[in-house]
Amino acid sequence: MTDWTPLATIDELEPGQRKSVFVDDEPVLLVRVEDSYYAIEDLCTHDGQPLTDGPLEGTGITCPRHGARFDLSNGQPLCMPATEPIGTYEVTVQDGQILVRAKASSAQPDTEAAGVPATVPDHDNENEASVAETASTDPLTENSGSLDAGKMLEALREVIDPELMINIVDLGLIYDVQQDGGQVHVDMTLTSPACPAGPQLIQQSKLALEKLDGIDEAEISLVMTPPWTPERMTAEARDQLGIF
Repeated sequence: MTDWTPLATIDELEPGQRKSVFVDDEPVLLVRVEDSYYAIEDLCTHDGQPLTDGPLEGTGITCPRHGARFDLSNGQPLCMPATEPIGTYEVTVQDGQILVRAKASSAQPDTEAAGVPATVPDHDNENEASVAETASTDPLTENSGSLDAGKMLEALREVIDPELMINIVDLGLIYDVQQDGGQVHVDMTLTSPACPAGPQLIQQSKLALEKLDGIDEAEISLVMTPPWTPERMTAEARDQLGIF
């Protein structure tokens, strides 16, 4: 698609509304955020789910199936389980018509080309930066009690995220571990609040720790603050997922 293609009129969409259409046999989602328009490929790169009905927050849109979130302005993934960007389109407004043309490069995001006008502040990226600054290094090493930290670490590495196929320690899902005698309390998170594997990961973490000598009971608490970001992953996990 090299020519401009009309998708809607400016009267069709109120702020927060979207319109899903096909352009050259490709599904395209047009979204209005305040006074700006964005056009993206309407397919989640994690599992191919349409993003049409996904919740909007600022310039972020969330896949309704597994909770992967993307930046409308450049297509970049903002949280797991997505690791690949979605395609974006150049948008313009002429004579009351909203038009799009050839997909912008996701490898080199151009927010001016992706949204018209590109004036919406990117609160998602600001939030991720603050989380990265406060993220702990190794909660097992810092907070473990009398039991050898390495044993708990290895036990929790037996728990594998079934979608990403990486253990929860290397993913950075463990926030805190505290031991009081035979009792262990773990604060852990998920890659996204809508992660369907949450109950499975919690139960497997509990069982993995209770197999260790000296632990009678493991209590696993699910926390979402601070929200998980890819910066929490080990270098090996990022390499495995192709995140550089």
